Amino acid sequence: MQEIGRMVTHFTLPVVQAYMQHVQANAEESVRRVLDALHDGHFRYEMDDGNAVEVDIRVDRDNRRAVIDFSGTSAQHPGNYNAPVAVCKAAVLYVFRTLVDADIPLNNGCLKPLETIIPEGSLLNPVYPAAVVAGNVETSQVVVDALFGALGTVAASQGTMNNFTFGNARHQYYETLCGGAGAGADFDGTDAVHTHMTNSRLTDPEVLEWRFPVRLESFAIRRGSGGAGRHHGGDGTVRRIRFLEAMTAAILAGHRRVPPYGLNGGRPGALGRNWIERSDGRREELGSQAEVEVRPGDIFVVETPGGGGYGAPEN
Repeated sequence: MQEIGRMVTHFTLPVVQAYMQHVQANAEESVRRVLDALHDGHFRYEMDDGNAVEVDIRVDRDNRRAVIDFSGTSAQHPGNYNAPVAVCKAAVLYVFRTLVDADIPLNNGCLKPLETIIPEGSLLNPVYPAAVVAGNVETSQVVVDALFGALGTVAASQGTMNNFTFGNARHQYYETLCGGAGAGADFDGTDAVHTHMTNSRLTDPEVLEWRFPVRLESFAIRRGSGGAGRHHGGDGTVRRIRFLEAMTAAILAGHRRVPPYGLNGGRPGALGRNWIERSDGRREELGSQAEVEVRPGDIFVVETPGGGGYGAPEN
């Protein structure tokens, strides 16, 4: 607010407001130019629990507008995967901004040529008091990949934040884990990155081990987990954490049953996996969601998904 105040003092309020409108008008026209080259599309993307995000994109070339219709999406979730409307609109804004081949600031002007239909009582427009904790971190990723699938532009990325938490009475920790990015028509997916609706970074290993009673046994690229294709998907990662104290550990993730899709003949990325290696040698497989008690010597292993490939493999 102080910086805006300085701008107003220096340039006057009418000038500042005029340039704010210029920025939005430029963003609006940039998205309209994108719509000039797009076609109608439809995509249904199922989540691991069987719920799905479904989207129809209808492009009106004459008026240079588009309707983004989520009417086929599953009903409000009985658990916590519901995403508030703001999360869905943010995903739409993000996707269409990525299609603009110009260096413009992200702003609401991008949404002016777009009409978004999100039925009330659905997974993407829940009614209070619906639980929404996983909506921002997991369902948002599904929305983005469903939109890219309908547009046919980019194969699915890992599509999950792989939310990993652990703690006890003295320590609490939360991290999200990177994976493979989806490939496109003229590029390979990137290995071991946070994709789309994430912007977080991992704690440095030295800091993690100094502050918490754990040991990072290894953190590596999961070679071969990206989907094959003319352009291959990015590889996921493998993370192994050994516990030195008794704690409760939990994973909230996706794409443990449904793989990240490939496009135009590209192969899907590898599924993510989680398991516990007990200190006595036993191994316990875990699903998309799990909460377990860990003891000293136990290792929690997370393999994150790879991205989908684009185009049929040449061999």
